[in-house]
Amino acid sequence: MAVPKHYELFIDVLHVLDAGGVLTNAQLYDAVAAHKNVSDEDRAILLKNTAVTVFNNRVGWAKTYLKAAGLVEYPKRGSAQITDEGRRVLKLNPEPFNVAYLRNNYKSMQTFLGQKGKNEAQETADELNQEQTPQERMDTAFSQINAVLKGEILNEIMGQPPAFFEQLVVKLLMGMGYGGSLAGEGIVTPLSGDGGIDGIIREDKLGFNNIYIQAKRYALDRTVGRPDVQGFVGAIANKVGKGLYITTAKFTSDAIQCAKDNHVVLVDGDRLADLMIEYGIGVSTIQSYEIKRVDSDFFTEQD
Repeated sequence: MAVPKHYELFIDVLHVLDAGGVLTNAQLYDAVAAHKNVSDEDRAILLKNTAVTVFNNRVGWAKTYLKAAGLVEYPKRGSAQITDEGRRVLKLNPEPFNVAYLRNNYKSMQTFLGQKGKNEAQETADELNQEQTPQERMDTAFSQINAVLKGEILNEIMGQPPAFFEQLVVKLLMGMGYGGSLAGEGIVTPLSGDGGIDGIIREDKLGFNNIYIQAKRYALDRTVGRPDVQGFVGAIANKVGKGLYITTAKFTSDAIQCAKDNHVVLVDGDRLADLMIEYGIGVSTIQSYEIKRVDSDFFTEQD
């Protein structure tokens, strides 16, 4: 089964706390997983770019919402237990039992969500937003923003002269740590008579190996097939180094297999835009957010 939504775990959290008394966070995660029959594989799924599992994150937010509504309390650091109101709701077994239910029945939840006095249209939108935890909503919004940004990056590239793309690729690779800081460690070959190689860059700062680059700015909806990749493979066959074929277009499955067979790395337009965002090439930061959590070690009781 898929990892349950955080609000789908409300009733399970109350059940295990009702049966188990005071539970630590780790005990709560295990007990809810057992009660909900969540597999070890689903429990191991991580939130994007974090070491936190999706399941633990959702159980944690379920507990936080129930605490805000007064159905759960924290008797000591890192632990939780059910309240009398939580037991009452457990016996009531409301349907549906979700964020909207908590908001509509507990003023403390309205205060927690900052939604007091909103109109029906706003409430409907808010209910849809509550499908994910706050952190998951930020991750989704971040992905959506980057998806738009990737399209803008590729469109900008397509509006530049052909030579710009080859220079861009070398600059990106140097930004990723290939080559070095000295002039000449990223080399773009002449546009004519390049023998199928558009650029050369050192694999490391000491220059032990070369990376030979094929950089092709093709229409975004074009596909690069096996013959194109095979031609590049032939161009570097007698050279000491590795091959990178990078393009604004897409690769066919045959091209991908050919590259694997010949140890050539392929980067299509989507991956290129991802790398430019990750390494700050052609983009600038306009705003940043830090997500923090409690440092348990700081609050550990001292002798």
